[in-house]
Amino acid sequence: MFSTSQTFHPLPPTVAPPPRMNNPFYYRPHPLCREAMAEVAAWIGSNDAFRREADKGKMIGVMVVADGSCQLGYLAAYSGQLDGRGDWPGFVPMIFDYLKPDGYFLGQEAAIEALGRDIETERQRIGDQLVRLNQEEAAERTDIEADIDRFLALMAESKQRRAEQRRAGVGFEAERIRESQFQKAELRRKRQRLRLMEKETQAERLRLSDGLRAMAEERKQRSDSLQRWLFSHFMVANAMGQSRSLMQVYGMVPPSGSGECCEPKLLQYAYSHGLRPLCMAMMWWGESPRGEVRHHGSYYPACNAKCKPLLAYMLQGMDVDANQLLMPVSQPLPILYEDDSLCVVCKPAGMLSVPGKSQRESVYSRLRQQWPESDSPIIVHRLDMQTSGLMVTAKTFAAYHDLQRQFAAHEISKTYIALLESAPQGIATPGEGRISLPLRPDLADRPRQLVDPTYGHEAITDYRMLSDNRIELHPLTGRTHQLRVHCAHALGLARPIIGDDLYGHPAERLMLHAARLSFRHPVDGQTMTFDNEPEF
Repeated sequence: MFSTSQTFHPLPPTVAPPPRMNNPFYYRPHPLCREAMAEVAAWIGSNDAFRREADKGKMIGVMVVADGSCQLGYLAAYSGQLDGRGDWPGFVPMIFDYLKPDGYFLGQEAAIEALGRDIETERQRIGDQLVRLNQEEAAERTDIEADIDRFLALMAESKQRRAEQRRAGVGFEAERIRESQFQKAELRRKRQRLRLMEKETQAERLRLSDGLRAMAEERKQRSDSLQRWLFSHFMVANAMGQSRSLMQVYGMVPPSGSGECCEPKLLQYAYSHGLRPLCMAMMWWGESPRGEVRHHGSYYPACNAKCKPLLAYMLQGMDVDANQLLMPVSQPLPILYEDDSLCVVCKPAGMLSVPGKSQRESVYSRLRQQWPESDSPIIVHRLDMQTSGLMVTAKTFAAYHDLQRQFAAHEISKTYIALLESAPQGIATPGEGRISLPLRPDLADRPRQLVDPTYGHEAITDYRMLSDNRIELHPLTGRTHQLRVHCAHALGLARPIIGDDLYGHPAERLMLHAARLSFRHPVDGQTMTFDNEPEF
């Protein structure tokens, strides 16, 4: 039973522990992890103070461990801080407690925040000064330009008078020349006065902005220095007994929040207390972040940007399952149509469209082997690795460019079939409609996508329900994971595609299939339509 009086929580051995540590980037929670998580969840549900904060959205982690006498137990953790605390009893503490009230970090952070407030005050003061400066410049410009206009009128009158005197044969030509030269010099002085006023005003603007830039640069340097200090003091261990700072692990300043996810917290505590890690799992608790897709009670893999380099180091010396997503797999690639210009294939689920970082085969690598003399890039469009279905590929450079143009002009029609998870209780899915949610990559956890109205790119999907859970999807744009996010997000259908381990829940496979593809042949312009029913 989870207890706040201890950090190692005994766990009855209802099943045998796994033979090796699960891979944190691809796993199914072990039954022992599920039992441990159930105890933690029950405690959270009974603790009002903790639950109120966790309900806002928090990743909860557990790790099953064995102590020196081989007694089974588990550790629990939460990501980051909760209600400003990293020391809730019963959970493993922060790896490096930089939140001590009288500590260096908070003192420097307070000074940086104070400088930020000074910058904002200075920005407002400078803004007011610039308004006055612009007003004064405009008024002086008006006066000078009016003076120049009056003087130009005077010069025109003088020039006309001198011309009349010359026609009348009046003497004093030398005086007329001197008058003309004086007036021209005076005009240059007046115009020079205008340029000098503009130059002085611009110099004052630069002086004001330079002062603000200097303050902003000081704040940035102090913030960067504090980050380097933090990550230099943030020491993590691995299973071989080695220890490094986060700066050493990453070889650079790590992403903000590195070392504060559940996985490194759990591993660090286990290593420092002589506990042997056996398996771990991370579950989302509470509301989903606005732009992300997270489901309460669902298990998730470790993030990539912050955790991948760190866990690669911390798991050294431990027997860890391989990441099945990176393992080489050989699958048949059915060819449904082929001519001298193009080829239509049915990509199986689990095959990449193009080569990735792993050694898994791809549609590109398979077709490149068949067409070694082709001058074409071959791949015209892509399907996610977990998505099956129709792809048109190009055997020639001319066909590639024509098909690319058709895709860019939205002249190619694609239809997908998917199976959705059950609708949330009390919420009915409309029979048909359009979903428009702008998407952008989650830079901290690629390839996951976020809904972002500010920086996201337009993504539009039309859909039609074929039955209670079978849906027909027509993407009008081609964003990464567009159909998966549009189905899963609360502002979309709020019904993840079955088997979507990124935005929903794991299953045997992702139930998403590119079932129809229609395009014009790049040579004769004839419309070609291919249908391929999914096997689910």
